[in-house]
Amino acid sequence: MNHFLSTEDVSRQDLTDLLDDADSFVEVLARPIPKVPALRGKTVATMFFEPSTRTKLSFEKAAKALSADTMSFSPGTSALKKGESLKDTVLTVQAMGTDAMVVRHQATGAPWRIAEWVDQPVLNAGDGAHQHPTQALLDALTIRQRFGTLDGVRIGIVGDIRHSRVARSDVFAFSTLGAEVTMVGPRTLLPIAAEDWPASATEDLDHVISELDVVYLLRVQAERGGASVFPSLSEYTKRFGMTRERFARLKPDSVVLHPGPMNRGVEIAAEVADDERSLILKQVSNGVAVRMAVLFRLMGGEHSE
Repeated sequence: MNHFLSTEDVSRQDLTDLLDDADSFVEVLARPIPKVPALRGKTVATMFFEPSTRTKLSFEKAAKALSADTMSFSPGTSALKKGESLKDTVLTVQAMGTDAMVVRHQATGAPWRIAEWVDQPVLNAGDGAHQHPTQALLDALTIRQRFGTLDGVRIGIVGDIRHSRVARSDVFAFSTLGAEVTMVGPRTLLPIAAEDWPASATEDLDHVISELDVVYLLRVQAERGGASVFPSLSEYTKRFGMTRERFARLKPDSVVLHPGPMNRGVEIAAEVADDERSLILKQVSNGVAVRMAVLFRLMGGEHSE
């Protein structure tokens, strides 16, 4: 692996190896001093052209836990405001001595273009509505920790799938790892070419909910047009929200995931978000270990106890 841009072209073995590495880094993060010298002397640039809380902080903590230095880029205070091109921006940052770039960009495909311009690993932290591969990895890790495997696990991804980079990355990663994935949402929020995705699709959450081991909830992405396809948020909640009543219909060992940010009372009831079978905060904590694993793999780190 030279870059980590998508889950669509990653083998089951590579995904499994990354999850195994992440498990070892979970143990590192539980130590009194949660740090190893694996990437000492290396520098990671976080290039976030879109706002982020969880992903940006998670990557920065992951780099520091591997003893790497970090450089943080903010477009609002950069020369982009003066008309500098994206290419010149990333080449300038590379010239400052970075060893890897973590990129989030509103334009689909931007991390691929950057990977063509620079001679160091590029990690996709989210591009438009296209891909968010490290989110898929941390989701897979969270599910594997709970069930021991993804083989045969029935996962329902519910909501605005058409506009969700998380959903696309998750569907391909989960299916590669052996899960049975169902996409659930109104037809207008399902992928345009759903038949090309390795998952089944339905518009009826209540028909499948009692069969699911994992319910993965997505927010409606109003900023990408997702809220325009149904009459109101209350109508969405009525058909696709994880209400207390639907939560009660889940199998006793089923769990709920959400990539955040959550809209409590819309796609998830507050009581469900705070229930012990909601693994949302576990996803967040696993994000650091997963991103340590990807940085470690791409930057040629050495294991050190």
